[in-house]
This record gives sequence, C-alpha cells and structure tokens, in this order.
Amino acid sequence: MISLTDSQKIGMGLTGFGVFFLFFGMVLFFDKALLAIGNILFVAGLAFVIGLERTFRFFFQKHKMKATGFFLGGVFVVLIGWPIIGVVLEIYGFFLLFRGFFPVVVGFIRRIPVLGSILNLPFISAPP
Repeated sequence: MISLTDSQKIGMGLTGFGVFFLFFGMVLFFDKALLAIGNILFVAGLAFVIGLERTFRFFFQKHKMKATGFFLGGVFVVLIGWPIIGVVLEIYGFFLLFRGFFPVVVGFIRRIPVLGSILNLPFISAPP
C-alpha cells in the first residue's frame, strides 16, 4: 500500500470533489457555479497531491505552454460565465497536457480482468 502524507490525502479529497463537481456541473446542463467550484477544487487538489513547485513545473514547461494556455484559459472562461466554451477549451487542454499519460492508463486497464479482455478485442486494440 502506498503511504500518503496528510497534505496528499487532503489533495486526493480535493481532486475527487473537483471531479465530482465538474461531472455534476455538466450533468446539470453546464451549471456555471458547479463547474467553477470543480475547477478550483481540481487545481487545488493537484497542487496538494504533487506539491506547488512540481505543479508549476508541470504546467509551465516550454513544450506544454499551449496545453496550459487552453486548460487555464478554459478555467477562466468558465469563471467569467461561458461554461460550454470553457469546458471545451479545458477538455482540449487536458488532453494535450496528459496525452503522454494515457498509454500508461490504458496499459493498466488492460491488466484488469473484465476491462482488459474488452480492450484486447481485435477491433479495439491497436495492431502490433
């Protein structure tokens, strides 16, 4: 089992609540307030989990500036009151920021019994 510090535990909770509020805000037809709260909690939780310095280094790497601009720009657009446009910008920025992490997630999911067998079907899995 992984040992977490108290601040990392708080960060996991904040990130979880942030994802919940983002999802709930989208389910309720892009509710501005819920999306804004979700964005703030998600970014704050990320900072608590990996630390402020590593968060800044992650977001402000030279090759990730475009992705950071879209993601944080989307957060800003949601905060000023245009939730649909903001969420689209955030999703695009999120995929640009974390695109290197997606193969790791898919590799992990392939090891889960039921989901792994679904991902290994011939029409879903990539050719070798």
